[in-house]
Amino acid sequence: MTQPNSLPNGNEPNDVVAIGDLAQRASASRSIARMAEARALSTQELEARRMIHRDESAPEATNAFREIRTRLLALGGAHNFVTLVTPVSPKSGGSFVARNLAAAFAFDEAKTALLLDCNLRRPAQHKALGLEADHGGLIDYLEKPEAEIQDVFYRTGIPRLRLIPAGRPREMSTEYFSSQRMRTLIDSLRHRYADRYIFLDGPAMKGAPDARILSDLADYVVVVAAYGRDTAATIGQAVATIEPEKLAGVVFNHTP
Repeated sequence: MTQPNSLPNGNEPNDVVAIGDLAQRASASRSIARMAEARALSTQELEARRMIHRDESAPEATNAFREIRTRLLALGGAHNFVTLVTPVSPKSGGSFVARNLAAAFAFDEAKTALLLDCNLRRPAQHKALGLEADHGGLIDYLEKPEAEIQDVFYRTGIPRLRLIPAGRPREMSTEYFSSQRMRTLIDSLRHRYADRYIFLDGPAMKGAPDARILSDLADYVVVVAAYGRDTAATIGQAVATIEPEKLAGVVFNHTP
């Protein structure tokens, strides 16, 4: 596994490290403060959107996503990272896991989360979160060199969680994900804010190369399998396509 960038070496004065750290923390605090929601979703609204929350009425699901968060943070260390969430097969619940995992990171008041809907054939995140993607989305940004990425950021009603929807559906998506503009976008999103954790909601691994291409852009990959439906052989085939050092684990999802 590629190790995170190390701290400055011992030849540099200690106060340089301290000042740099304080500046980074101050920048992160300002970015989080700017992410205040005009109106946060209520517990009932979150449940209607099948989102985890801190209310004690549904602790099992929330704790499950917190455990996945802990696993990823242990892998990533002190640095932020990009996580691809991809299902083994369609309708295995990959999008459900992706948005709730992003929400689990946003629980932490010192962190922010950004969810990108990369399922260009069947975009679903904006609908699941009750949003109208009237400003366009990822496709619009990738197709228009003059577009600004902040134009396709959407508030979700969940503190510290933002969404970039997919935009208009596209049957052919491989060229978008393999483009230099997509790679530059991910690098920019990763490095602009140290407190930002990025989640890519990817299409199913079965039947298309998109998930494998997206895994090249990610630091870690979480594979979602439909409990009782995706077979051990199918899961094994999906996992075998991922670089071992990037595989964070397999989540078994009870699909409705």
